[in-house]
Amino acid sequence: MSLRHELHRILSLATLLMVAIFCSSEISGEGRRVRGVVKDSVSGERLGYVNVRAEETKKGVVTDPDGGFSFYIPEKGLTVTAFSLGYADKKVRIHPNDRQPVEILLAPSETDLQEVVIRPGKEKYSKRNNPAVAFMQKIRDAREKGDPTKEREYSYDLYSRMTVGLNDFNTDLTAGKNRKKIAFMLDYVDTAAWTGKRVLDLLLKEKHAARIFSRDPAGRKEVVEAERSVGIDEAMNSQNVTAAFADALREITLMQNRFVSPLSAVGPDFYKYYLSDTVSVGGEQCVELTFVPRNPQSMGFNGKLYVPVGDTTMFVKRVTMRVPRDINLNYVDNIFISQNFMKDSLGNRHKTLDDLSLELRVMPGTPSFYGRRVTAYNNFSYSIPEEHRSFVSKLGSIFVLDEADSRPPEYWETVRMVPLSYAESRMGNMTTLLRKVPFLYWTEKVVSILTKGYIRTGRDSRFDFGPVNTLISANSVEGARFRVGGVTTANLSPRWFTRGYLAYGTKDRKFKYSAEVEYSFHDKKYHSREFPVHSLRALCNYDLDNLGQRYLFTNADNIFLSLKRRSCNLTTYRRLFELSYNLELMNHFSLTASLRHERREATPWVPFTLSNGVSAGHTNTASFRLQLRYAPGETFTQGMTNRAPINLDAPILTLTHEYGPKGVLGSDYSVNITELSIFKRFWLSAFGYVDTLLRGGIVWSQVQFPSLLWPNANLSYTIQPESYSLMDPMEFANDRYAALDLTYWMQGLIFNRIPLIKKLKLREVFTFKALMGGLSRKNNPECNDNLYRFPIASSTRVMGKTPYMETHLPRHSRRRSPRFARLAALLLLSDWKKRNNRSYRSNWNYWNYRSYWNYRNTCVSPIQHSTFKIQH
Repeated sequence: MSLRHELHRILSLATLLMVAIFCSSEISGEGRRVRGVVKDSVSGERLGYVNVRAEETKKGVVTDPDGGFSFYIPEKGLTVTAFSLGYADKKVRIHPNDRQPVEILLAPSETDLQEVVIRPGKEKYSKRNNPAVAFMQKIRDAREKGDPTKEREYSYDLYSRMTVGLNDFNTDLTAGKNRKKIAFMLDYVDTAAWTGKRVLDLLLKEKHAARIFSRDPAGRKEVVEAERSVGIDEAMNSQNVTAAFADALREITLMQNRFVSPLSAVGPDFYKYYLSDTVSVGGEQCVELTFVPRNPQSMGFNGKLYVPVGDTTMFVKRVTMRVPRDINLNYVDNIFISQNFMKDSLGNRHKTLDDLSLELRVMPGTPSFYGRRVTAYNNFSYSIPEEHRSFVSKLGSIFVLDEADSRPPEYWETVRMVPLSYAESRMGNMTTLLRKVPFLYWTEKVVSILTKGYIRTGRDSRFDFGPVNTLISANSVEGARFRVGGVTTANLSPRWFTRGYLAYGTKDRKFKYSAEVEYSFHDKKYHSREFPVHSLRALCNYDLDNLGQRYLFTNADNIFLSLKRRSCNLTTYRRLFELSYNLELMNHFSLTASLRHERREATPWVPFTLSNGVSAGHTNTASFRLQLRYAPGETFTQGMTNRAPINLDAPILTLTHEYGPKGVLGSDYSVNITELSIFKRFWLSAFGYVDTLLRGGIVWSQVQFPSLLWPNANLSYTIQPESYSLMDPMEFANDRYAALDLTYWMQGLIFNRIPLIKKLKLREVFTFKALMGGLSRKNNPECNDNLYRFPIASSTRVMGKTPYMETHLPRHSRRRSPRFARLAALLLLSDWKKRNNRSYRSNWNYWNYRSYWNYRNTCVSPIQHSTFKIQH
């Protein structure tokens, strides 16, 4: 037995003696007897000789050697506190209606190694001749052994429960004047397993599924047999909230890349290892190996590994980890992880429990959120059940049975491997009670509008009004722009959907509109854009077309894009008719085939004028467009119109080709354009990650300038993906291009080591964008009299051999002059030109410092020039 446990036993027995002398062994009074048990929240082991005290009477009992205790509980209920050496105190409210034994889980208190080990001066740690390092190396060498997924077939069942709530909830809010209105919220107050804090549960998600692995054909599938969601899932989009927290609370393996694993190849250089103790885990003596990052600000864990004594296979029976206190991890304050494993007769290891909790806060001064995901596993088998064998050959990785969301309560009682707490078991009627409070009712309405972007017109809304962020906006052509619109929902028809809008500009005094009709080949739950999409869609649209400005992930008339660094009138009016077929497969391969007819109308700023002065009022094009997209393992939040990726770990490949011969449906010229983009995120372990985007395109035919491959300029003060913040619309004319976008997220690699900056929770992000392109003679108006001239207001020029480069440098303070970053970038690039014998002629090709400086100061504000990114 370890010294810590022996000390714990002695002090507990001493406490028992004191309690026997000065206190009664149980609380007397009216009521009934309630029994309970105290357990370790990490290991689940019963804890004997733990003090349990009633807060109302200040009397208490001590648990027996098996962790059991009993109380007489009055009619009003009771609040008890359990406390013991080595564990954080925990308060539990025992309700008078509780009929089941009360379970109190005590979280082990943290013990920093530097506080319990006394050393003269600075610690001298060396990995050379260190038995802990050698022990960890043996575990690392054996990590590939005993993997059951390498067998020909493998399957198991899992039960997963995710809880989201308000952390460190102040129960005093339900007292006084508010007690009658919101006292019911006490029924949803739970206790965090690791920290012992009070948590107000808001959302509960349960899932029961089967996972199957096979080698022929190779694949990993998950069959969801049951799932349910209760709580405030109607106020917010429950699928999006679940998806976001599921990504944050994903199943973490010891070899994951987001953090440096203690089993990774760089582990000995990143971590300190200590053989700290020999303890009993599940009745088996295990060696306790402690690991801590050499730098507490690094992206690593403090934790312990438990390996059975004398096990030559170096089987890890349990892992407990948490992030260091000094880490600067975005919104996350704490992460706690516990995993249990078992070994079968073949020597293969199986995970039996995965418990992950996190505390996060979006902004200082705002409420803290708590999320926990508990996953239990059983029914391990080296064969695939017959009822699941048909899924092996199907496309996709996750399959949800039709009856999954309609399972009765009796079903959940049989598959729930981890019992619900009292608060979790009562969350089914939470939404109904919340809506009885006027303030909470209207808060729900506001949150729903902000998260969904649309306003429901009824309880079972058949038409949603919105999006609300486009109701009013402004631009230099329309002046103030007003827009109303909406979408129909599955409550009207599960397969037929419509959406549209009507807009009006006070300056150009023109009405714009859009009307869309879509037929889905399978029923939808609420709206037409739900994954997977398989539909026919017809669109008729008349609106502005901003040449050289494409906002890919939001609406162009979003109110937040109204404020721009400069005005720009380089726009035409476009009338678009499109008929498209959309297909998305479960493996995230999608196909879009569409027939398009476009009419672009000239404006005073963008006229269609030939070299002889003859002008045209419009141009027509008709084409067939095919887009292929493959994003394996993609996860995203689904909106009524757009999708936002949650994680970008998987590669994304997109191939688009558009073709339309001249003369078909009145087309004025041939269109033949191909574009390809490849995106991939590369994790660099302790050094952050890099987002890489490669793009390229070519125009094979002769086209008028509106159909050229204009680089995407960003005039707003927001950061927009796949755009250039220091470029103007229509600045470079290209009919072929190749682009590289690199974004290096350093994850606090530098700022975490600067005390003041670390307190501000800033991040370093380095962005580099390069564009090479050109304009062939067949598409250059200077060489062809049948092509329209470029607009005079655009100052368009042909990109030469020198590439366009744009970099956003990380800075060490918000107050650093923006000219410093700009000047540093220009000098670096000028030096690059010198080494590569580039010309210094003032030809607008950017790396002439004086020309660049004068030109940019006339059209770009200093705020936009300080384009550095801060990730909070």
